[in-house]
Amino acid sequence: LNADDEQFDAPVVYGSGRDGYMMYHLNDERKDMTPLFQTILDHIPPPFAKPDDPFHLLVSNIDWSDYVGRIAVGKILGGTVNVGDPIWIIRHSEGGKRVRGKITKVFEFTGLGTRENDTASAGNIVGLSGFEDIDIGDTITADEAGHALPFTQIDPPTLEMQFSVNDGPFVGTEGKLVTSRQLRDRLMRELKTNVSIYIEDAPDRAGTFNVKARGAMQVAVLVETMRREGFELLVSRPTVIEKKGPNGERLEPYETVWIEVPDDCVGAIMQNLANRKGQLTNMEKMVSTTMIEATITTRGLIGMEIDVINATSGHGVMSHLFKEYGPYAGDVLTRITGTLIATEAGETTTYALVSCQERGKLFVSPGERVYEGMIIGENPRNEDIAVNAVREKKLTNFRSQGEGVAAGLTPAVKFSLERSIEYIAADELLEVTPKNLRLRKRILNNGERQKAAKQSKNAG
Repeated sequence: LNADDEQFDAPVVYGSGRDGYMMYHLNDERKDMTPLFQTILDHIPPPFAKPDDPFHLLVSNIDWSDYVGRIAVGKILGGTVNVGDPIWIIRHSEGGKRVRGKITKVFEFTGLGTRENDTASAGNIVGLSGFEDIDIGDTITADEAGHALPFTQIDPPTLEMQFSVNDGPFVGTEGKLVTSRQLRDRLMRELKTNVSIYIEDAPDRAGTFNVKARGAMQVAVLVETMRREGFELLVSRPTVIEKKGPNGERLEPYETVWIEVPDDCVGAIMQNLANRKGQLTNMEKMVSTTMIEATITTRGLIGMEIDVINATSGHGVMSHLFKEYGPYAGDVLTRITGTLIATEAGETTTYALVSCQERGKLFVSPGERVYEGMIIGENPRNEDIAVNAVREKKLTNFRSQGEGVAAGLTPAVKFSLERSIEYIAADELLEVTPKNLRLRKRILNNGERQKAAKQSKNAG
């Protein structure tokens, strides 16, 4: 684990959470959990707070209630707050502007829930209501002359994706929330509690919304929450948010990436980094693995986790953090494969999938419903192939040895939500429903899709 020796210098207690007892020594009587609680009190320092100072709190999170509105969540660093107390809000986003307010509710966190209280003191994490507009980074204080508490700036959004209503043939069959109005209301509600994303109407497509976030994972969490609520929607491939430099130069976001891989996989990861315009900054040999640190564009990072998992057979671990905006890095090699696209609607058959499997890896199994324009597999070559996945074997009165025996199919590849988002290309969409994730082309009809591709080629 690459731990320091000092981390072994820690108290040890013995017991069973299931049976409800803890002991300092193995021969002690098995009574209750007191030894654990006492050890926590003895060795873990209490929260840093100044109870005698005027009340002040740094807003660290935002919550929302349909009854009391916006709720500011944070740790009380000094003093005591009571329901009805007049306070001052020092706005971080407006250069320290001071606004008067009044506390209407005090919520304390208990376990996974909250409870109302009349008062709270320094050291406690609380939720406070009574503000029409408050954001993360604002300071709430009882002292009119109080100073703003230091705040670490939230990383700006670096990715943009488009959300739209499902317009596929199966719309409304698996979800209950399928209209543009319902989608808009849900996204606007998300803005009330999630201050790290930005949502706006797409200027070129009605019923489509641009969602800006700090990474594909953040968007995947939102999409997963919405599908569990019963939404059907379409999600596009992430695109990076570019900026203009002081001299008008093109800038894009860069991130620091850390990849821990087995020693025999270092070469494959280094090649992948080079293809994605990554710059190696550090490499550290550990016990049986190697830690690779590199700087890479956010654009080059899209889909890289899939490559790391494939190259290391699931043993690689990757994490990344926004670094800065830098010069545009040029074309980045991402997905180099094509797709297998269904030409007919219906249920897939083993007979048809055997032929499709000869062209590449399959994403569907026999008996699954597909429609025209749906992506059912991957072509190793960088071109799309239209295939019929619902064709049935014609029956005759003649039989020969081996006929009618189902050929062995390789198990279909199933993507998670985040991998699906990173996999799709610019002309593809991810259809999300409460029951299924489907990859599809943006234009479903094969003839119209070829016509649009030809026009785009001529225009380019």
